[in-house]
Amino acid sequence: MHSAFSYFATSLLWRKRSDYYVSGNLTIYYNAEQLKKRDFCGSDFFVVLDTEKRPRKSWVVWGEQGKYPDVIVEILSDSTANIDRNNKKILYQNTFRTPNYFWFDPNTLELQGFRLIEGQYQAISPNEQGYLWSEQLGLYLGIFDRKLRYFTADGELVPTPQEAELQQRQAKEQALLEKERERQAKEKLAQKLRELGIDPDAI
Repeated sequence: MHSAFSYFATSLLWRKRSDYYVSGNLTIYYNAEQLKKRDFCGSDFFVVLDTEKRPRKSWVVWGEQGKYPDVIVEILSDSTANIDRNNKKILYQNTFRTPNYFWFDPNTLELQGFRLIEGQYQAISPNEQGYLWSEQLGLYLGIFDRKLRYFTADGELVPTPQEAELQQRQAKEQALLEKERERQAKEKLAQKLRELGIDPDAI
C-alpha cells in the first residue's frame, strides 16, 4: 500500500471513528453467485463507510451486506497502469458503483479522480492547488513532496502519525521555552527591583 495512505486509519481525523473499514492490497470478492473462485480483484487502497471497523483477511461483498468500497485509489505502475485506467475503471463504475475512484502515478505524479454521477464516472475538477475533492472522505487528495496526501477542506495537510507526534513534541518544547523565557524575564525584573531597594514579593 502506498505509504501516503498507510496512516489513514490512524489519522487524527479518523482514528476515533468506528463506522468504516480501510485496507489496501486486500482481495475483494464480488461474484453474484457467491463463488470465491470467480470475480475477485485487489485494490491498492479502499474505504468502505457505514460498516464495522474490524480486521479482515479479505472483503467478501455478500458477507458484508452487499457493500462495495465507497472510495478506491490505485497506484499506477508500468505493469498495472493500463488495467487501472481502463478495466478497473469500468469495473468500479458498472459493478462496484464506487462513488469515488482515484489513481496516482508516483513516477509522473499524474493524479486523476472520478465521481459517479447517474451511473457514469465524471472527472473531478481540481481546485486551484490541484487537489481533488472526495465527498465520501470529506477530504482533498493532492500531491505534497511528490507523495499522494490528504488535505482538509481548508487545504491544510493532514499529518501522518509521525508528523503529528513531531508537531506535538515541537509544541511542547516551544511551550517550555516560552515558560523559561517568562521565568527569566520575571527574575531579571525582580533583580532590578531589589537593586532599587524594592522587595518584588511585596508588590
